[in-house]
Amino acid sequence: MELKILNACLIITKRTTVRQKAEGTSERNVSHQVKYRNALASQLSKLHSLSYKDAIINMPETQVTTMRNGLRVASEDSGSLTSTIGVWIDAGSRYETEKTNGVAHFLEHMAFKGTGRRSQLDLELEVENMGAHLNAYTSREQTVYYAKCFTKDAERAVDILSDILLNSTYGPQEIERERGVILREMQEVEQNMQEVVFDYLHSTAFQGTSLARTILGPTENIKSIKRDDLISYVREHYLAPRMVLASAGGVSHEQLCSLAEKYMSKLPTTVPGQFPSLGGCRFTGSEMIYREDSMPFCYAALAVEAVGWDNPDNIPLMIANTLIGQWDRTFGAGVNAPSRLANVVGWGDGCQSFQAFNTCYKDTGLWGVYIVADDVAISEVISHVQSEWKYICREITDEEVERGKNLLRTNMLLLLDGSTPVCEDIGRQILCYGRRMPIHELDARIDVTFIFVISVANSKNYANFSGSERRRLTKSLHALHIRSRYCCCWRWQNGSNGSISIDARSDDVVAILT
Repeated sequence: MELKILNACLIITKRTTVRQKAEGTSERNVSHQVKYRNALASQLSKLHSLSYKDAIINMPETQVTTMRNGLRVASEDSGSLTSTIGVWIDAGSRYETEKTNGVAHFLEHMAFKGTGRRSQLDLELEVENMGAHLNAYTSREQTVYYAKCFTKDAERAVDILSDILLNSTYGPQEIERERGVILREMQEVEQNMQEVVFDYLHSTAFQGTSLARTILGPTENIKSIKRDDLISYVREHYLAPRMVLASAGGVSHEQLCSLAEKYMSKLPTTVPGQFPSLGGCRFTGSEMIYREDSMPFCYAALAVEAVGWDNPDNIPLMIANTLIGQWDRTFGAGVNAPSRLANVVGWGDGCQSFQAFNTCYKDTGLWGVYIVADDVAISEVISHVQSEWKYICREITDEEVERGKNLLRTNMLLLLDGSTPVCEDIGRQILCYGRRMPIHELDARIDVTFIFVISVANSKNYANFSGSERRRLTKSLHALHIRSRYCCCWRWQNGSNGSISIDARSDDVVAILT
């Protein structure tokens, strides 16, 4: 016998343990079993199903507490057996100088190479014996150290993270060993064309500012970074008010605050001299071309200046980004893809793939499309992209906007599947917004009007693509192409201001700055 309790109802079902003979089973019994199973399925669906609105409102709440030293503690308790606990630091390559570019990423590599309390071997053995996973990464604005572990081992995870932040030794031998590792990593990154294109995109779109620098730093800096540079960067940027201790999983907020007080109360709160500040950022509409005949395709990024994390225009831009979508020639949709741009480029053989992107920083961003295409087809593909942008500004329908909203909701909820992405979302939002935006609030922001999307698109000059308006476009449009065996020639007329004609041949590198 099998007992199932559903609310106040007790349902008893018989489980057959021996093979029934066919001649002994009547049609009436079979019919009764089918009806019973259908009725049971109907009851289960009513008992366990929630509407979308009810589900997002009932999601676990994110609690935030600021400790006495300025450290912010944020957690979401879902009651699970595993948890992700990490420290998000408001420090990345954007806070570096030309001389120190690469130090933040170098520190990430040195994090697990030993502390005053644990050697590298002791640290690795402790993490492995816990069955945990310890990792770190660096971006242009943030540095992150986090651990995935059983909820019962939360205290040991916080202890290890605090030990790394407060007591790392940065031994000379480890520094030299990691120097070689980073140089090899740079060689691998140079083989990833998308990484290369986006580094070039930042270097020319934000030229002369801190966002133009790469995360890994130049080779010369990697070869010359010393222990004093690492210690100086930690003292200047690893401050409690610039950190967030975040957790997602089964750790309660009270427990996390208690662990923060026990292990992270000694984090420094101030730095001698001037407090580190985020340098201003300036967008420069420009074009950069690099030719390499050995490449099989042209890799390009076409982008305009977008907005920062907390700008209300960010959500409409995300919807527009979703409408453009992504496409690859291996996709089976062909010319029946939901993206209009995919339907257009899918007819020809020139475009290999494209992917829309919306990269946000604190006070600015980049919104555009990454393209891989044959060299002779890149101009046509870029023209299709510009036409799609113009379509979004002038002709998009309510049905298309609604589809973009729903797809954006789906994508964002899928990205929050698991304790690690939830923890990352908590840490990032606390640093960017100063709070964790509830899912139901985010859903309400997505549910913007059709007119709002159009007004945001037009305010960014996304529709200026042809004729005498081409020069206006270059003030907000940034293009980067890596071309293969391609002779480039741009020429456009600008009324009484005369014409501009630029030819790029051989190995010329041309930048158009307006």
